[in-house]
Amino acid sequence: MCVPTSRSGSPRFPLPTNMYQYIIDYVATQYVIAGTTAKAISASVERAVRDGALEPGAALPPVRRLAEELGVSPGTVATAYQELRRRGIVNTRGRGGTVVAPAPAVASRRPPQVPDGLCDLAGGHPDPAFLPDLLPPAGLSPGARSHRSSPRLPRLEEAVRQWLGGEGVPVEHVTFAHGALDLIGRLLSIELGPGDAVATEDPGYHHLLDLITALGLRTVAVEVDDEGMRPEALRAALRAGVRAVVCSPRAQNPYGGCFSAARRDALVEVLREAPDVLVIENDHAGRIAAAPLHSLTQGSGSGSGSGGGSGIGGGNGLTRWAHVATVTKYLGPDLRWAAAACDATTLARHDGRMLLTSGWVSHLLQETVLGLLTDTGVQDLVQRAQEAYDERRRALAGELGRRGIPVHGASGMNVWVPVRDESAVVNGLRTHGWWVAAGARFRIGTAPGVRISTAGLPPADARRLAADFASVLGDSQALYGG
Repeated sequence: MCVPTSRSGSPRFPLPTNMYQYIIDYVATQYVIAGTTAKAISASVERAVRDGALEPGAALPPVRRLAEELGVSPGTVATAYQELRRRGIVNTRGRGGTVVAPAPAVASRRPPQVPDGLCDLAGGHPDPAFLPDLLPPAGLSPGARSHRSSPRLPRLEEAVRQWLGGEGVPVEHVTFAHGALDLIGRLLSIELGPGDAVATEDPGYHHLLDLITALGLRTVAVEVDDEGMRPEALRAALRAGVRAVVCSPRAQNPYGGCFSAARRDALVEVLREAPDVLVIENDHAGRIAAAPLHSLTQGSGSGSGSGGGSGIGGGNGLTRWAHVATVTKYLGPDLRWAAAACDATTLARHDGRMLLTSGWVSHLLQETVLGLLTDTGVQDLVQRAQEAYDERRRALAGELGRRGIPVHGASGMNVWVPVRDESAVVNGLRTHGWWVAAGARFRIGTAPGVRISTAGLPPADARRLAADFASVLGDSQALYGG
């Protein structure tokens, strides 16, 4: 097909919008999408997305048009599109048709490899100096045990009840999983279906954003500030029809926000407007967040611990909820274990699905976690880690602030610095020996920024990094400023 153009390349005569779309679809059909079976068609689309031939937002041809072009039945194409939606590669926008998802699941938001010789402040990892030695338990006897009938060690379950209950989280029902994302992914896959929407923080945790897409779900961005999710943004997401909300009560990654008591109460008031929505709270940093826990779940049912509640709850609290806690940031990244307190329905659905897959969390792993959680020496080390991470985060935030550079990081191990041009800042700091994370992989619709992980940045180095940051901004002020 040929469209007459002028010397500038623009059409000599205007074409209707639908004609342009037809040309786009025609090219996609002829040169990108191929196959005579649903499996082959979906594979060709996935390959095109992976190779960049179909970019995020690109429209796929209507089912009947593609079926005619490929010589197959409309049902074959519809099945292929359904599989692509299920795997998060495309989204359906009603009358807007089927389009490539913003962050297709054939790729990921994984960061680039750290160049040699640079100080890595992009990974978000804990300082190894504050991690305990991991020793396999010696007290677990050999032989076969009925793990499926007793998936959780009673002593660890009791330790979790004391831990979470002491922070005011209801602990009548608790369960374990292979890390926070494992648990969140399982809950979302049980509760939601392809095309359903999940409210997430913006900017937010990049692996969670990828997981939602991979499950075939849609992300609805909820703007955050230094106190976490903004109530009015959450209300808008609920009105848009989200079926689940995933948030962080403290050490929000990458922004560093933490719920105040007032913000927690305001968010609970909003959530009461949608009692059927599943609320998942990911307290991934826990004891090293250097901020108190103001959980959305406090008071949201019976069985709350000695830490008390907020006065919110009982019959008026959250109906469907899960509070997730992990230890990887302060006991070791290899401890792929998470605990969750939740309502009875969520417990039954989660454990029922786990029973059909991995069945249980390794008792060897549970014994290791139990030993560390109850070791006074390890707890002293965790306390020192919390104090050091708090000092390091505050040191960098203070040095940047003294240079007039806005920064966010009220808790946790990261700070977020708004900038106009992420690439320019990342590359500029690279020339000074620093490697920071561009904010693109954390953002959905918010303004650009960079994330700096401060866990491994001694306070003595904060001044030099801040000075280099100011220098990079000054060198290209006309391009991106502060």
